[in-house]
Amino acid sequence: MSIATLAEVLQPALKGGYAVAGLVTLGWEDMRAYVAAAEAENLPVILQAGPSCRAHTPLPVLGKMFRYLAENASVPVVAHLDHGYTFEECKEALESGFTSLMFDGSRKPLEQNIEETARIAEMAHKAGISCEGEIGFVGYSGGENSAGTDPEEAARFARESGVDAMAISVGNVHLQQDKEGGLDEPRIRAIEALTTVPLVIHGGSGVPVAQRTALARGSRICKFNIGTELRMVFGAAMREAVNRDPDRFDRVTILKETHDPVVAATRKVLRAFAPAQS
Repeated sequence: MSIATLAEVLQPALKGGYAVAGLVTLGWEDMRAYVAAAEAENLPVILQAGPSCRAHTPLPVLGKMFRYLAENASVPVVAHLDHGYTFEECKEALESGFTSLMFDGSRKPLEQNIEETARIAEMAHKAGISCEGEIGFVGYSGGENSAGTDPEEAARFARESGVDAMAISVGNVHLQQDKEGGLDEPRIRAIEALTTVPLVIHGGSGVPVAQRTALARGSRICKFNIGTELRMVFGAAMREAVNRDPDRFDRVTILKETHDPVVAATRKVLRAFAPAQS
């Protein structure tokens, strides 16, 4: 059994100079491919159920799927709730077998974000699992604008909320399809100077790969969330499979053809976060 909590994979990463990928899942095909890639690279992985995934598949079902994969994996696998917006949603994830809860109070005033995140962190810790929070606001490509994380507020948030990991806004954007952006490293260093908690980058698909690797090995950023980049590979593979034989209608045979391309792309993602070869 290789089910793990977020703290159990991030603390070794922090000490070892590497990061762990938080991979955004939408269904069985991608989560299975992600675990196969992690096993091939012999690296831990975080399976993440975000809002669009939960709208499609109920949390109790996702919990069983994640745990089935984890319990049969040869590497540590975290079952992570991504962007939980309410206490009730986080509680349901906990009861469904998730081992990590990300509560997103980033749109709320600082005091309220701290108070609500602390309540969820306390619930998680009593159950022996982990909690991630967010300070600052990570925006969306073509949607809401970001609000950068204030280092002093980040220090207070980490101290008072009791989170095991802290998502920060430092130039990262959700749903970005290119890698032309880059993270604000001076802001990252200012945050690091004031807190010891492992840091998380949401919207990792938009970060240049060389910067991902440099920060994984040379900062307190221990988790990068990757979704859009791998969804694009999945979509392209499925489109190719459909177009190759327009008469085919069995979705199982079509979806099977996404597996190898997604595994190959995921292995590349994971290798960028791996420890430096000695």
